[in-house]
Amino acid sequence: MLAAECFKNLRRNSRNSDGCKEPQELLHSAKMFIIKEIQKQLYSCEINALKQGKPLPKNSSLLTLCPILDEKGLLRVGGRLGKSSLEEGIQHPILIPGKHHIATVITRHYHETVSHQGRHFTEGAVRAAGFWVTRGKRLISLLIHRCVKCRRLRSRPCIQKMADLPIDRVTPTPPFSFVGVDVFGPWEVTTRRTRGGVASNKRWAVLFTCMFTRAVHIEVLEEMSSSCFINAVRRLYAIRGKVKQFRSDRSTDFIGATSDLGTTVIESKDVKDFLSTHGATWVFNPPHASHFGGIWERMIGVSRRILDAMLLENKGKDLTHEVLTTLLAAVTAIINARPLVPVSSDPEQPFILSLSSLLTQKTQDQAESFQHLSLKDMYHSQWRHVQVLAERFWCRWRKEYLSMLQPRRKWQEKKRNVKVGDVVLLKDSQAVRNDWPLGVVRRVIPSSDGCTSSQALRVSW
Repeated sequence: MLAAECFKNLRRNSRNSDGCKEPQELLHSAKMFIIKEIQKQLYSCEINALKQGKPLPKNSSLLTLCPILDEKGLLRVGGRLGKSSLEEGIQHPILIPGKHHIATVITRHYHETVSHQGRHFTEGAVRAAGFWVTRGKRLISLLIHRCVKCRRLRSRPCIQKMADLPIDRVTPTPPFSFVGVDVFGPWEVTTRRTRGGVASNKRWAVLFTCMFTRAVHIEVLEEMSSSCFINAVRRLYAIRGKVKQFRSDRSTDFIGATSDLGTTVIESKDVKDFLSTHGATWVFNPPHASHFGGIWERMIGVSRRILDAMLLENKGKDLTHEVLTTLLAAVTAIINARPLVPVSSDPEQPFILSLSSLLTQKTQDQAESFQHLSLKDMYHSQWRHVQVLAERFWCRWRKEYLSMLQPRRKWQEKKRNVKVGDVVLLKDSQAVRNDWPLGVVRRVIPSSDGCTSSQALRVSW
């Protein structure tokens, strides 16, 4: 209604004038007319007081601005710069009520003019244009928060409160009953010597980490195929026993060097038949959610650093399949010998809580001797020795290690859940932010605590 009245008034004035006004003059007149009408609606008491030469009401929100009326009847900021040589728009800016829609329109326009910069840039552009928006900082902050482009350019990734640990992380079970799997590599190994030099092939490593005890087992893969993968699992079964459940992700680290690993290995019929025959299940983490597999991602980082140090010592020598297998076995031993909890300075507790003591039933300070025992006493003492080591490990594991998993180191506050229909930006570390794809949430997958940690999206590339 206000815009229609404005155009009628402009048309009436243009007909009464001797000549047609320029488009810029008409646009400026329309702006001033709209602002004047808005000021009459919201600042009528102040305008009437100024026209009558009376002081402003004590409850007026414009007292600190000392408003004045110009020759056109517009309400402007009086301020203390009346004697300066600045332009009228800067010396006496036009007052714009911040709670009116016109303030949002003006602020959005100058926010786009400064290419979606922050509050300081936007507020400066509005002030330089000759407008004083009341409560402008709050309005600009709200506008930037709701701006789609600003959120796409600078918003932080959406996070949710850290979930409780899964049951296979906190329930005592035999080692390697619940296993996390990941593949890393490759390495160039020398396979045979030829007249022209040496022939080399690639080798990968598959890491199995116990979800409960954090022990690791590493096997070498000659190629990224279902056959090699099943052989690696068979070797794991032969050494560590059968596994109840495997966990893995669908990231490119697991896919490895070939683009079809997800269809030739985990999704292949051979692997499914093998798992079903041995009574094992496979659980996939959501795609693009590497933090779901932090327990084995951490172990892969440690394995790489240890192996890099070993390869640096063997620099200049040919890396063969046998040497790589031996080095990875040493890496496994080093990782499993690490302390699970900080080493105690108490002389009463010289025993270090490590996985090797549970897996091998041996300690470095093993002092018990069996040379003067009979065969019957040997079996009896050996059983007691193993039992003592196991009990010692599990007691300290419950008291010291399990309590370390209690606090949430990050993601401590509960955030708003992503809902169906939300438009989200998918972070891609391999691309610049402007190329990140947009997606629409089609389905949410809430966890047991009611928080949404994963979603099914429809991506628009």
